[in-house]
Amino acid sequence: MTQMLILNGLTKHFGSIVAVDDVSMSLKKGEVLGFLGPNGAGKSTTMKMIAGFLEPTAGTAHVCGIDVTEEPMKAKAMLGYLPEGAPAYDDMSVARFLDFIAGIRGLRGKTKSAMVANAVEQAHLGDVLGQRIETLSKGFKRRVGLAQAIVHDPKVLILDEPTDGLDPTQKHHVRSLIQAMSSEKAILISTHILEEIDAVCTRTALIAGGKLLLDTTPDELAARAANHNTVVLSVDSAKSGSLTVALSAVPEIGNVEQTSLDDGTVKLRIMPKGRESVFSTVTDIVHKKKVTVREVYVERGALDQAFREITEKDDAGA
Repeated sequence: MTQMLILNGLTKHFGSIVAVDDVSMSLKKGEVLGFLGPNGAGKSTTMKMIAGFLEPTAGTAHVCGIDVTEEPMKAKAMLGYLPEGAPAYDDMSVARFLDFIAGIRGLRGKTKSAMVANAVEQAHLGDVLGQRIETLSKGFKRRVGLAQAIVHDPKVLILDEPTDGLDPTQKHHVRSLIQAMSSEKAILISTHILEEIDAVCTRTALIAGGKLLLDTTPDELAARAANHNTVVLSVDSAKSGSLTVALSAVPEIGNVEQTSLDDGTVKLRIMPKGRESVFSTVTDIVHKKKVTVREVYVERGALDQAFREITEKDDAGA
């Protein structure tokens, strides 16, 4: 795969405030990177520097090998950008606005018409083409913003909260579109909707206080959550006590929680000390104790829990 986006020591100061602090990462063709962080972490500022809207205080951003600061027009030609809020000309119709953007992007004649039509189809805007943008709902305005970002078929996409304001069906359409485009592009998505990371992203980067804390896969991020690999069992209440004692004696098991249920069963949550799998150990003990299990499953770490644990730890260390 080819490197499409490279950030090297990217830094931005606003007076005494360090909004982005020495961020380095890269993105290849075929990758979708979920860019996570609490409010004020530096996500939007980083994306604005990549898109050429802000000049870095230090460091560089390269889009398809082109330095955004040194050759901004060439870099922007390779880039599609959906900013937060997606400003547009409210008195224009959707069709006129997309035609205008396509013209600015250098598209002409039949090529322009075909590219606009493709963007309209991809963003599901056919029913509102004749409407002025000021009359659209927040969700449709967001989709117009997405259409203008992809109208010229860019190699790199920077999407700041692409599904903000969309209903569940619209979110599904946008996520499906991102997945469909991903094989031919490098896509960076900022989002606070963690289910979106699971749905479309191959990687995730976590930023807080302007610093890049983590660059990994969604599965590896989830594995950092305290509940990762927790085994959950439902057993008869008469057997739960002795089983809890036996499980609690295992060195690899950190804690066993019991919850009594209305149907006469007890739910046991068996948490490993080091997040490593204890499933086989638990099932061996259950078998030896001859306990009938009504339900069993293993919890995957929750992304929101891992997110909180990492960012709160960073806050505590600051």
